[in-house]
Amino acid sequence: MSRTDLIADNFTMIRNAIMAKKENVDIPASNMTKAILDILKREDYIDNFKLIEDKKQGILRVYLKYLGKKSAIRNIQRVSRPGLKMYVQSKKVPEVLRGRGLAIVSTSKGILTDKEAREQGVGGELIGYIW
Repeated sequence: MSRTDLIADNFTMIRNAIMAKKENVDIPASNMTKAILDILKREDYIDNFKLIEDKKQGILRVYLKYLGKKSAIRNIQRVSRPGLKMYVQSKKVPEVLRGRGLAIVSTSKGILTDKEAREQGVGGELIGYIW
C-alpha cells in the first residue's frame, strides 16, 4: 500500500509513541521531516534526533522529551493534507493557543514557525499545529 501523506504518518508515529511512553521513535527520513524535527528541537518539544543510515532513504530516530511524567508535546496535528492544502497569507498566519503553541508553515524561505513567518512577512502552506 502506498503512503500519500508522509508528514501525517510521522505525526501519528510520534503521537502513538508519546501515548505508549516510549523514549524514542523511528520514522522514515525526508528533508521536510528533518526540517520539522529541527524546529521541534529548537522550540524544545523533543530532546534530539539523529539520522540512521540504511540502504534506502534512512531512518530518523527521534528522542522524545518528558517533563516529569508528561510529554513536552501535548498534541501534534496535521492541518494541510494532500486532498485539501491550507495556505495562509503573511498577515493571517495563525497563533496557536495565543502564542503558547506552534504552527509550522512551509514558505518560500523554508519551513518556519508561525512567529518566524510573521517576522519575515511570508505566508505559505500550513503544515501542522503543535502544543
